[in-house]
Amino acid sequence: MHLRPSYPIVTSRLRLRPLTTGDLDALLGYHSSPEVHRYLPMQAMDAANILERLTKGNWSRSTLEEEGQIIMLGVELAATSQLVGDVMLRWTSNKNRSGEIGYVLDPAHLGRGYATEAAVAVLRLAFAELGLHRVITRIDARNGPSIALSERLGFRREALLIENDWVRGEWTDEVNFAMLENEWRLLQPGHAANGQS
Repeated sequence: MHLRPSYPIVTSRLRLRPLTTGDLDALLGYHSSPEVHRYLPMQAMDAANILERLTKGNWSRSTLEEEGQIIMLGVELAATSQLVGDVMLRWTSNKNRSGEIGYVLDPAHLGRGYATEAAVAVLRLAFAELGLHRVITRIDARNGPSIALSERLGFRREALLIENDWVRGEWTDEVNFAMLENEWRLLQPGHAANGQS
């Protein structure tokens, strides 16, 4: 198994593509915000943190060659090329054909369906191109909009983990969602009409 997408990945309004050092200012614009990172496991970042991730860390990867790796894709508006967020796909297990997705959107662009559109594209990468069997998403239980997004995408709520993470000086609860490949296929347009199984 491996994933070597052709970029950009184009949706109706967005282009998903590997992040570059040219994205530093846009990424800093929202990843430096404590409010954006309120429900994320990592602290808000400064320019040095972001640059290190872009040049040496997981954000520099554009392919998945083995389990444990992550691709982080910039979400840009097709009409303007403005970066409005990022989406992540982690390949967690080769044996179990499993992965995880996540997303962060610039607050200035919330409420327009961009996170949904980008996540749909990443799920297609996970199931149709990488060949995963199961994809999860883990969300801070206080993050109502992300929980609602997971439900709109068709994820199943599987668990509520009480006080399982110590984040910024407090215990937090986590909601776990999952989707199986066959569940994803049932959600694809034209599924019933063309008799797919």
